[in-house]
Amino acid sequence: MEEFFMDFVWLQWIGTAFGVTQVLLARKNNVNNYIFGIIGILIGIWVLYHSKLYADILLHLYYLVMSIYGYLYWKFGKEKQEAPIAYSKRDEHLKAGGIVLGCFVLMSYWLTQHTDSDVPYLDAVVSAFAWAGMWLMAKRKIENWVYLNISNIISIPLLIYKELYIYAGLTVFLFIVGTSGYLKWRKLIKQNHSHAALARS
Repeated sequence: MEEFFMDFVWLQWIGTAFGVTQVLLARKNNVNNYIFGIIGILIGIWVLYHSKLYADILLHLYYLVMSIYGYLYWKFGKEKQEAPIAYSKRDEHLKAGGIVLGCFVLMSYWLTQHTDSDVPYLDAVVSAFAWAGMWLMAKRKIENWVYLNISNIISIPLLIYKELYIYAGLTVFLFIVGTSGYLKWRKLIKQNHSHAALARS
């Protein structure tokens, strides 16, 4: 059993399978994406700990919390009914930008001063954009795909450098799905607006 949990190749494949399922369900606007995401997150934490990507571990813990919050918000929203997909409002854009800046500053300081990370600034910026993207995903805002894809495109060379090739491949896939997800959600928003307009007429 111990050998299995130390076999990071197998763990990466299993975590990747759950990650792929999660993002495909998110693209389809299916709330159950969070269930698969939570399992993948827990696997990822174990692998990242042994790869010394400490900011990514904190990011995954944040993912865990936001996945639970996101599942509940998607299901019930603020008014005990399912929350719709929407564009971010001005204050939400400002909050997302604040999350990026604040997370980058805090992660950079922590990684450079209190860990043995050899890629502190890249690790920090990947985490910063992902934190904001996951928050927007939990709020069911379309811009989550933009923030997550910025994180993905920076993360790919970092994972290759760390020889986490399977996770790097997953991240390439996530970037492609993220682009597709944005287009899919934009189409769904237009459809919702059309239906609402017909209902009012």
